[in-house]
Amino acid sequence: MEEKIYTTKRKGMAVLVTVLFVYLIAIAGIVFGAVRYEDSAETGYLVLMVVSIVVLSLGWFPLIGLRVLKPQEALVLTLFGKYVGTIREAGFYFVNPFCTAINPAATTKLAQSGDIQQTAAKSAFSISADGTSVSVDGSTSGKKISLKAMTLSNGRQKINDCLGNPVEIGIAVIWRVMDTAKAVFNVDNYKEYLSLQCDSALRNIVRVYPYDVAPNVDTTGVADEGSLRGSAEVVASRIRDEIQSKVNEAGLEIVEARITYLAYAPEIASVMLQRQQASAIIDARKMIVDGAVGMVEMALEELNKKQVVDLDEERKAAMVSNLLVVLCGNHDAQPIVNSGSLY
Repeated sequence: MEEKIYTTKRKGMAVLVTVLFVYLIAIAGIVFGAVRYEDSAETGYLVLMVVSIVVLSLGWFPLIGLRVLKPQEALVLTLFGKYVGTIREAGFYFVNPFCTAINPAATTKLAQSGDIQQTAAKSAFSISADGTSVSVDGSTSGKKISLKAMTLSNGRQKINDCLGNPVEIGIAVIWRVMDTAKAVFNVDNYKEYLSLQCDSALRNIVRVYPYDVAPNVDTTGVADEGSLRGSAEVVASRIRDEIQSKVNEAGLEIVEARITYLAYAPEIASVMLQRQQASAIIDARKMIVDGAVGMVEMALEELNKKQVVDLDEERKAAMVSNLLVVLCGNHDAQPIVNSGSLY
């Protein structure tokens, strides 16, 4: 179903003033008729009183058709079950009093901006129509659809990455309603629908990546670093695209998706930390050994080039061993002075 704009003008203020003016005339008619009927007992004044009383009893009915919309709000209207249009622009409107505002997600509260319990303001002209509280502006509490960008923050989820390691991840999704007709009529509850699709899309994308860089991992041809930790921007973009493809039918637009929390699950967090520490130590040792070998090679070349000392193969091996111990050791070396002969 496609959205269509309800063709009406902002005549709310004119209708409100007219109804109040008619009420004043009716009250004046009742007073005038009562006074004149008491004096003359003519039936014409009695008819005037009856008509004025009927007007006072039914004059409130046009007030049901008054609607007030703020900026970035919309109202989906139906008439006897048929969709008649959506009011999207801010203003004070008068619509068919029999039109009903529809918003199936009015009472749905998610962990997102905009879902704050609203307290309906009391009005001197509040009435009851079809069991729903309606104020003087005719707006039904909670039936307006917000067109603002809202942020949905689903709870942290425990998901297995592509290597089977359980990770906890949370995302924040910025979204807004683009087509009110699709949001109201194509799905049962567009807020719950969005929340479900966010969970599903998150699981689908996280299962493609490992938490950290791992060899021989296929991320379906996407150019990235191949991990959740190293490719956060790419992963978030893929999650956004995945959610958008699912919620097009609901008339929603996903503006942005961001990863707000990422960690190993508590049951394996300590083991993975030890693994990362061991990997870091190995990499550091490898770098130290590579540097030490280069320095020893350079020292031997300089000694041989300048002919400072003539060393045989056995003494060279001893010197290499001593230099490697000094350069690769965790503690400072303690020098030993040899006062005797080198040989």
